[in-house]
Amino acid sequence: MATLTTGVALGSSKIWGAPAYLPRLLHPSTSFKGVQLGLITYSFRALEDQSAEATLQYILDCGANSVELMGGTAESFLGRPESKLDRRMFYRLRRKEQNNSLTEEETKAYAELKKQQASYDKEIENWKKNRSIEGFSKLKKMYNAAGVEIYAFKPDYLLSKGNSDADINYAMQAGKLLGASHVTLELPNDPLHSLKLGQLAEKNDIKVAYHGHEQQHAHWWDTALEQSTHNAINLDLGHYTAAGNTDSMEFIQKNNQNILSMHVKDRQNPENGKKNLPFGQGDTPIKEVLQMMRDQSYGFAATVEYEYKTPDDSTVIEEIKKSIAYCKDALDS
Repeated sequence: MATLTTGVALGSSKIWGAPAYLPRLLHPSTSFKGVQLGLITYSFRALEDQSAEATLQYILDCGANSVELMGGTAESFLGRPESKLDRRMFYRLRRKEQNNSLTEEETKAYAELKKQQASYDKEIENWKKNRSIEGFSKLKKMYNAAGVEIYAFKPDYLLSKGNSDADINYAMQAGKLLGASHVTLELPNDPLHSLKLGQLAEKNDIKVAYHGHEQQHAHWWDTALEQSTHNAINLDLGHYTAAGNTDSMEFIQKNNQNILSMHVKDRQNPENGKKNLPFGQGDTPIKEVLQMMRDQSYGFAATVEYEYKTPDDSTVIEEIKKSIAYCKDALDS
């Protein structure tokens, strides 16, 4: 009851209603058939409210209880200013500028967007001067009180090349406070940066797991893994398949000790078009890999990532629930 009281005090709105909340207290396990089956909150990117509170409700609605948490969602809980910039338009016009194909009207629109971005960057710099990392502890308590564990933290921009040591340390310390065993980001092109991240991760007592898209292949992580025992793999099984790799099972068997989490989505191989499809309709060996994880007692998390187009007669939440159910069926058979 003390935990329940804390949860009610921290929260507000429907997130803390008994139907969604109380069952979590009774079923705290994050594994199914011995496999940790999680969810990355990037899966909710199309939903309007991206706050930490709304995201928690989405997680509960999907029936998940462990997550890889996105940095923007976490920092919103600390009061990070929200950008009003139309990023899709901004990046589209930036690509056109690089190709020297902007029209006169687009040139004016892009100039205005750049002003908005510069103004927002200043706002963020001012916010950073007074941000308190302790807010991440409160966020962890809120999620844990609802029965949701944060096992990985993807702090967006904070770990990329060019960031200050202060920002990198802040991101890693945030991951620790959230309860994550590792932070995630794209594997840097510059091996000096993965070396630096490994060294800072060791100082902060957390690991860095590197994610990839269609660049992935069996030896893609070799340099980073050799650089530091705190560098690790955040495999993406769907992208690995779409890249044309056919050795998913062998790669995981060989590298399971270095894999801290694995994104699960169903993509086609190159011969079939590389599309993202509902689970069970692509070429990604989801069932086989999950069953191997179960049978071999591999300790890394399988992270459901929702990326295919939402059918007109469905919702993001319903499709994620179907994806999780597919994974559970695979583990149950």
